[in-house]
Amino acid sequence: MSIQACVLGICMRRALWKRLSLYSKESIQELPPKVRLVIKRKVKMVTSSSSEGKKNKEKKNKNNDKKAAELHEKLQLLRSITHSHALNEASVVLDASRYIQELQHRVESLDQDTSTAQHSSYNQSSLPVVTVETLEKGFLITVISEISSQVLLCSVLESFEELGLNVLEARVSCMESFQLQVIAENEEGDGSIDSQTVRSAVVQAIRSWGVSNDDQD
Repeated sequence: MSIQACVLGICMRRALWKRLSLYSKESIQELPPKVRLVIKRKVKMVTSSSSEGKKNKEKKNKNNDKKAAELHEKLQLLRSITHSHALNEASVVLDASRYIQELQHRVESLDQDTSTAQHSSYNQSSLPVVTVETLEKGFLITVISEISSQVLLCSVLESFEELGLNVLEARVSCMESFQLQVIAENEEGDGSIDSQTVRSAVVQAIRSWGVSNDDQD
C-alpha cells in the first residue's frame, strides 16, 4: 500500500467519525435499514483498524522493552566479568576490549613460560647419567646419555687424565645412545681420590661438553 493510500484512508476515517458524531443513537435508528447497516460496517471497520493499530503499537513497545532489558542484562554481565565500573554502554564495551587484550597478553606469556619449561625439562631428561662404584683397586665408572657423541667420549677420558686415573678396561657404544663403562685406578695409589671426586670431575666434563655443543648449534 502506498503512502498516499494510507493518508487517504486516515482522512476518510476521520471524516466518517466526524459525521457519525453528529448522529445520536435515536437519530441513527430513524435512518433507513440499509443506511444503518452501512454505518455499522464503517464503524466496525474503523474500530477494528484502531484496535489493531493499538495492539501493534503495544506489541512493538513490549519487544523494545524486552530488547532493552536483554541488553541491560548483557551489559551487567560484561561489566561483572571485566570488573568495569563504567556506567554507559560505550565505556563498558571499551573496558571489555581492553580486558580481552590483557587476557591475550597473559595467554602469550603463559605459552612462552610453558615452552621454556618444556625445553628445560627436555634438557634435564637428556643429561647423561653418571655412576661411580668403588672397587678394591680403582673405580667402575658408567656414563649413559641419550645423545651419542665422540666428543663426549673425549671429554670424559680427558677428565680421567686430569685426575690421574689409569684406564684398565673400557666398553663404549655409540650406536643409538652413548654408553660408556670404564674400570680405572689411581696411578698414585694413595687413596686421595674417592668416588665422589671422580663423579664430580666426570659431570663437570659433561657440562663443559654440553655448553660447547649448544654454542655450535
